[in-house]
Amino acid sequence: MSPPVSRTPPARAWVGLIELLLAVAGAGEWWREHRNQQLGRELARLARPGDIEMISSTHCVFCTRARQFMTLQRVPFSECFIETDTACARRYQALGERGTPMLLVRGQPQLGFSAERVRDRLAATTGS
Repeated sequence: MSPPVSRTPPARAWVGLIELLLAVAGAGEWWREHRNQQLGRELARLARPGDIEMISSTHCVFCTRARQFMTLQRVPFSECFIETDTACARRYQALGERGTPMLLVRGQPQLGFSAERVRDRLAATTGS
């Protein structure tokens, strides 16, 4: 009688699979970072002081992410906080209080931060 066949893959197979998964994850992270840097360069090239205003909330994680992205990529923007700036809070209320961050890109409101949407808006209004 022959010995029973093991249905459990050997440890080397598991190690290989884990290495493959880590490589794929690392490549995905590299690609996201590369894309963010490319978008950041485009935004920095298109944006002028006063083009991007961000209405923020002090406890908003999405505001923090947008601020970090634009600061890291050297995109000029201004920011106000609805909790500490009365004029900012009034402006926010006038826009309909839909959430933060509320970006005003060359005067046009955009709820939430998307580097692609900001880039597209700046590109569409360049030279106008």
